[in-house]
Amino acid sequence: AICPAYLGVKAVIAKTLERIHSANLINFGIIPLVFTNEEDYEKIEQGDEIVIENIHSSLRNNQPIKLINKTKNIEITLTYNLSDRQKEILLAGGYLNYALKQ
Repeated sequence: AICPAYLGVKAVIAKTLERIHSANLINFGIIPLVFTNEEDYEKIEQGDEIVIENIHSSLRNNQPIKLINKTKNIEITLTYNLSDRQKEILLAGGYLNYALKQ
């Protein structure tokens, strides 16, 4: 997770994520997201312009996150399985920022 963080990655979207990988992503402030419908994975291709709006408010309010594929003009629902503490860490920008605020 350290390399994607330094490359500016803000979210990882996958069919499934292992618990330890999700924990590492969260610690570096990267949001681990999963396709609600696994078939939606096939709807995104390299070069597609995708947008995820209102991600912080969705996390705060326990709402599903919507991905918009602007290239294909489709909306895809993403989900997450995060504790309240993990959400706080993400909203702080990662564990280091979270710990500094404590």
